Amino acid sequence: MNRDPEPHEDAQPDPVPQVDTPPDEPAPPAPGSGDPPSPAPSGPDTDRGPREKSDPTTPAPKKGSSPGEKLAIAFADIKIAHSVFALPFAVLAAFLAGPGRAMTIASAASGDDSGAAPESDFSWWRFALKLGLIVLCMVFARTWAMLVNRVADRKLDAANPRTAKRAFAAGKLSPGDGLLMLAGAAGLFIGACALFEVFFGNLWPLYGSVPVLLWIAFYSFTKRFTLLCHFFLGSALAISPIAAAVAVDPGALRLFTSTGPSIWLLAAMVLCWVAGFDVIYALQDHEHDSEAGLHSIPAKLGPKRAINLSRVLHLACFAALLGAWAFNPHLASVFGVGVGATGALLVAEHLVLAKRGEAGLNMAFFTLNGVISLVLGATGIADLFV
Repeated sequence: MNRDPEPHEDAQPDPVPQVDTPPDEPAPPAPGSGDPPSPAPSGPDTDRGPREKSDPTTPAPKKGSSPGEKLAIAFADIKIAHSVFALPFAVLAAFLAGPGRAMTIASAASGDDSGAAPESDFSWWRFALKLGLIVLCMVFARTWAMLVNRVADRKLDAANPRTAKRAFAAGKLSPGDGLLMLAGAAGLFIGACALFEVFFGNLWPLYGSVPVLLWIAFYSFTKRFTLLCHFFLGSALAISPIAAAVAVDPGALRLFTSTGPSIWLLAAMVLCWVAGFDVIYALQDHEHDSEAGLHSIPAKLGPKRAINLSRVLHLACFAALLGAWAFNPHLASVFGVGVGATGALLVAEHLVLAKRGEAGLNMAFFTLNGVISLVLGATGIADLFV
């Protein structure tokens, strides 16, 4: 949920030219010698990206003046498009809890165990409205979590050349701006959760709204005291399929149903998957983590052990995915193609890392994992209708 790339700048400053001067004249000062030295990196941020080079001659950033400008700066900084990691799993869980469960009930009523169309009283319009509210909740929740991260880590980001250009770190937005935006995101999320009670009589999303906000915000602080921060990030994204199922039909999460085991296993898959690729991405910051006293598995266990642990986590992720496929009668051959593709992409991710090292992190982290979530979401939904 919280790893976004930053612009990559590898340009190095030009060497200082040597100037011949007469003995009785002082040598001209070297360009930039009067500038204060750039601050040393003091640790990673919670959504690591390629390293940046800071330019001490760059003028101070201009702050946004109107509320619209400030919102535009914030949205550009937190990159809403990166919701791709969690959103497909929430949508898939919603379909499993909605039309998927309705198919099971209809099949049981008719004595046909092959999986018929949803029962006659299933309303696609009601489901579409639920799905729209789920997407809104996902956007508001991620906005909240990313803003918490940016505001809480603004000093760490400012001291790190890689992240110094971020909006709150660079002074484009003030902490007060952040608090106002946080209040807005939290209010919109809770309001969207309340609509499930208004339209569908389902109070569970509203009951869970504040605990969910607290939990997904908590991740941003865990790197300060535990190397398990990667698992906290995984759990923050793993909430998405569970919350989506609760929003559509809380009964869908019961273990002795056709949907319950598969949704819980899907959440376990997301937890291990995210924790595994976050350990990989933390490799680039392990020196920063160590020097700043921050915690991560690469910093505490070393890169080699971190890579091995990431492989174990992705094996566990694949095992949970196989279980989710096996336990749901409506996930069949099409989803099986997605499962096979996921296994191949996970292997490719580790091969890219082994071959290219840090240079392959962007491809391994963003491209391959983004494809995994989209493929699983699309094939799972398609299998309900094939």
